[in-house]
Amino acid sequence: MRYWVANTDSSWVSYLTSVAPIDEVNFWQPNNVRPITLPEGAPWLFKLHVRSGGVIVGGARFAHYSNLTPQLAWDAFGKSNGAATYDEFLRLVRRHSERPVDPLSTQIGASILVEPFFLPKEMWIEPPADWSSNLTRGKTYDTEMGEGQRLWRRVLDALAIVRPAQPIAHLARATGDGPTAPYGSPFLVRPRLGQGAFRVMVTDAYDRRCVVTGERTLPVLEAAHIKPYNLVGRHEISNGLLLRSDLHTLFDLGYLTVTPDDLRVRVSRRIHEEFENGREYYELDGFHIRLPQAAFDQPSREMLSWHAEAVFRS
Repeated sequence: MRYWVANTDSSWVSYLTSVAPIDEVNFWQPNNVRPITLPEGAPWLFKLHVRSGGVIVGGARFAHYSNLTPQLAWDAFGKSNGAATYDEFLRLVRRHSERPVDPLSTQIGASILVEPFFLPKEMWIEPPADWSSNLTRGKTYDTEMGEGQRLWRRVLDALAIVRPAQPIAHLARATGDGPTAPYGSPFLVRPRLGQGAFRVMVTDAYDRRCVVTGERTLPVLEAAHIKPYNLVGRHEISNGLLLRSDLHTLFDLGYLTVTPDDLRVRVSRRIHEEFENGREYYELDGFHIRLPQAAFDQPSREMLSWHAEAVFRS
């Protein structure tokens, strides 16, 4: 299985270590760069720059790559960007950027990582033996070959000590008895998403357009849970819809729903009864919503049925 070892800023690691445990991080880059191509759930290791020792200090699981404005990155991930405040985050982006930064329009690269872990300093792992000092971003390794296998075993050994239940450890499957059992052929499971990852992945799944109106003004688009997270226990793209902010409010309050059978908007008559208004919203009644291209990202009929029955004000 392929995994990525990324050159990582020591101050980013230091800050996130200080606020751990956290469920997600935004491994951002100040310029719109070529994305790292990894399968969802693949390991990602944090390696300090050579000038900081070049050691492996932690890792996470890859969830998604996107291009975000600094404002959206902060709204979605907050301190998980590696900064204590929005102003500090902007200062870091501007310091590393090759061009002027507008928080509302400049695009930065965002590799969204979940289930992060950070090793105590006494357990930092030496750099890969074949690492070249002129590598600027990182390098792909394989868990079952050469230096990649050796490094991966060291990471699993460290995790077994500091966090035995760490999800990334489940990427190693035992194949028999004896000391080599923990290093069987790895397998991937879909990572457990945080709130920020959910927001960005729903936004991208729906091509950054409101599912009802097609609105593309990003600051007013919001990722809505069909069934509340506290009732589901996981953030799933199939439990999300990208809605304009006013439609999100109406959806959450039950004045609007999406029918599970034909995926059409239904607007409650109670908007008119209670507010003596709503003409704009009634014009949307019967609209067929926009769907993500990927079938597994499309809204769950089960979740929509729950919303129509438990929340919608018919």
